[in-house]
Formats: sequence, C-alpha cells, structure tokens
Amino acid sequence: MRPFLALLGALIAAPLLAAEPGQPLSPEEFDAATMGKTLYYNSAGQPYGVEQYLPGRKVIWAFLGDDCRKGEWYPDGNDICFVYEDRPEPQCWTFYDSGSGLLARFRGDPASLPLIAVEESGESMACMGPDVGV
Repeated sequence: MRPFLALLGALIAAPLLAAEPGQPLSPEEFDAATMGKTLYYNSAGQPYGVEQYLPGRKVIWAFLGDDCRKGEWYPDGNDICFVYEDRPEPQCWTFYDSGSGLLARFRGDPASLPLIAVEESGESMACMGPDVGV
C-alpha cells in the first residue's frame, strides 16, 4: 500500500512541480507585467486576495473580504518587497511567469504554497471604506 501512496503523491505533485517556472522575473519584468492591472490571486485553489498596481510602484492590496491597504513595492535583488500603510515591515516575494499567470513565492519560505494570479483586470479595485453603512 505504501508504494501506491508514494506513487499517488508523486503523480499529484508532478503537475505542481512542472508548473514551477525557472528564472524569477526581474523588477523591470515584474513592473511591465503588472503596471496598470488589477490581479486576483489564489492559494491552493482558493481565492486569496487582490492587488492593483499603480504608477510609481504604488499598490492597493486587499485580502478577499477585507479593507484595502495602500502600499508600495521596491526591488531587492530579484525579489519584490511590499510595504503597506498598516504594516511597514517588508514582505518580499519572488515572482515567476508560470505561463498561465504570475506565480509568487514568499521569500524565506520555499515550502509555502505559492500565490497564483488567476484573473487580470484593467479596472480599479472596489474598496470598501471602514464603517460603511454605520
């Protein structure tokens, strides 16, 4: 039974490993791939969040169902680091072109599940303000 489970695990993991791209996007490639777009990210097949990429390396991020947070990004080698108005400590990611959308891996945690951009829009994000309707 164990060899079967090992084979089954390998078959399940193979598409994920095959989807892992080779070289990280450079900061210039990342900027070109995101500028003026709103990207919707999934993790493990589940909706995760949305980010709008604005001129001057400005961003607006929201976990799905949460308030929007303004921030900015900057390059750190081939990583892209984000800082937000409510969270000044940098969150750095390595971005790849997976062929089916951007794939992002959190720096320093290679075993974590990647974020995958599953939808792209040229529209602005719909941000809800705090205490709306109160």
